[in-house]
Amino acid sequence: MKQARTLRRLSQTDVARRLKLSFQQIQKYEIGSNRIAASRLFELSNILEVPTSYFFEGLDEDANTQKDSAMDIVSAVASIKDEQMKARIVTFIQDVAGTTVARRA
Repeated sequence: MKQARTLRRLSQTDVARRLKLSFQQIQKYEIGSNRIAASRLFELSNILEVPTSYFFEGLDEDANTQKDSAMDIVSAVASIKDEQMKARIVTFIQDVAGTTVARRA
C-alpha cells in the first residue's frame, strides 16, 4: 500500500481523507499493525489506481527482495528536498524503466 501511495505522490492524509479515516489508521495499515478489510482494499485499489490483485502480488513467491529494493528507491527519492531534482530523477527512472507514473498536483 505504501509503495503505491508513494509512487502516486499521495500522503497518508490524502488517502485517509478519501477513505474518511484518520491518517493514523493509514499508518497502522502500512506498518501491518491493523488488518485491511476486503471492502477497504477495494476502495484503496480505486484511490491508488491499481487492481485489487496488486495487494496480493508475491504472496505465493519470494518477492521480498525485489519489493525491498523498490521501497529503498522510493524512500530515497522521497527524502530529496529539491523538488526540481526529485522530478528529474523520477523522469530518469521512468525513462530507464520505459514507464510513466501518474503524477498528482
